[in-house]
Order: sequence, then C-alpha cells, then structure tokens
Amino acid sequence: MTVETKTVHATMTPFEWLLLLLLSLLWGGSYFFVGVAVEELPTMTIVFARVSIGAAVLLLCLKSLGIQMPWTRKAWQLFFIMGFLNNAVPFSLIVWGQSHLASGVAAIINSSTPLFTILVAHYLTQDERITKAKFFSVLVGFFGVMVLIGVDSLVMLDGGFWASMACIGAAVSYAFAGVFGRRFAREGIAPMATATGQVCASSCMLFVIMMLLDAPWTLALPSLPVFAALVGIGVLSTALAYTVFFRILATAGATNLLLVTFLLPVNAIILGVAFLSEALLLRHIMGMLLIGVSLLIIDGRVFKFFTGSK
Repeated sequence: MTVETKTVHATMTPFEWLLLLLLSLLWGGSYFFVGVAVEELPTMTIVFARVSIGAAVLLLCLKSLGIQMPWTRKAWQLFFIMGFLNNAVPFSLIVWGQSHLASGVAAIINSSTPLFTILVAHYLTQDERITKAKFFSVLVGFFGVMVLIGVDSLVMLDGGFWASMACIGAAVSYAFAGVFGRRFAREGIAPMATATGQVCASSCMLFVIMMLLDAPWTLALPSLPVFAALVGIGVLSTALAYTVFFRILATAGATNLLLVTFLLPVNAIILGVAFLSEALLLRHIMGMLLIGVSLLIIDGRVFKFFTGSK
C-alpha cells in the first residue's frame, strides 16, 4: 500500500490558517471537556471514552473515504506502541493532572512538547541533531515550565507539583510518539489509517485498565453535561482533530503545524475561564510567555522576517 503524496508549501493559504485555528480550538477544547468530566468520572473511564468514541468515528471515516486498514502483524505492533505513547500514557496523565490543575495550566505545560521532542530526536535520530538555537530554546522553555509550576510547589512537592509532573510526563510521551511515528511512512501506512489504528489499539489497552481500576459498573450514570463532554472529546477533540491535523500536514507540512502549539493554550485558557470559572496566576502567564518565546526560537520564522533571511 502506498501513501498518497501532495505538494507541501511553506506559506499557508487562508483556508489552511482556518484549519489551523480549528485544530487549536479542537485540541484546546479537549482540556475544557476533561475539566467537565473529571467532576464526576475517574481518569481511566474518561480516557477510554475518548479513544473508543474517536476510534468508532475514525473507522466510519476510513470506510467512507475508501481507505483500507492494514491487518499485518507488524502494522498492529506499531499501532499498539503508538497507541501507548500517543494516547494511553499522555491522555491518562493529562486527565489525572487536570483533577488538580486548571485546564489552562495543563494546556500550557503540554505546549512544551516540542522542547522534549528536540531532545528525544537528538538522541534517537540521525538527522535531527540539536543546534545552538534549539538548545537555547530548550533552556528558555524549561525555565518557563519552572516559573509556571512555582517555587512553592517545587519546594513543597505538593499536589500541584505532582499534577504538573504528570502533564510534563504527557509531553515527554508525546515527544517519543512523534519520533516513533516516522516509522509509519516508511511502512507505507496511510496517515488516517495510522490515526485510526492507534486509537483502536489504545482502546483495547485502556478497556482492560479501566475495568481493573475504575470498576465502571459501580459508577453512577454521568450527568448530561458530562456525557456531552465525553462525546465532545471523542468526536471533536480526537476524531475530527486527527482528520484536520492530517489535512494540514499533507499540504502545509510539519513546520507550519508547530504553530498550533502557540494557539492551543490560549483557547484552553479562554474556555476554562469562561465556562469553568478557572483563574490563572501571574506565574502561569509568565510561564506561558517564556514557553512561547522558546517555541518562536524553534520555529525561526519571526527572526528570519526581521533579519530578512530566507
């Protein structure tokens, strides 16, 4: 099976900018949906609902698009590893972290994923060695994370500290997933099949864990807002988000997709403040700004604009 290739251009069209804004809203909305769901449901139940609903919708999308799922043993080994790194681990850590943190704070911490990706790619790949600029960006970004967490939490190792560490762990897991995900193109597996395969695989893993840890048959039926949040995070923030993600990736490329990390925390903050009555402290804003500066250094386009280089 071959992967369809499209022309990738550096400058995004207005339509691609709209898709990028939509993707940031979909992924930023996941923190809002989790913020609603954690009020009534345990972590693994929320995460299983997200991936299983997303898997069902993506399977229907594949069928309508005429894309065939690979059924080889090797492909499904890759799906299970990717599902573990890109879904099961980070989703679980973020949901647990949000039981102690505001959704906006969790989103800001998770925006540090590109920083960890730089480090992981440096040690695990041959063609993405760290440069001086990237090393500086990592230092700035990590300082931003420490400012965001706060001195008190770092010293006292309180609940906020461990929740922040969980969100950082999710970012690290995403970084490993980003590097591991290169293998699917080499195996000729279509991107949408990759997205579908990983959420199907993670659904299998998380079903067992949910049954053991949460005993869902003992839980009370969720309220209508929580049920709506589960549907939203599965259909919108997972299935639709993956579809938009791969649409942008096909024509605008991975570098332009990095811009979503600037927009995602802003949307999560707006939704959290507007609908969940969350408040952000000054250190949270300062931490976000420092992480944003580090991402600008990685992206490089702002500096090229002012220096006139191409």
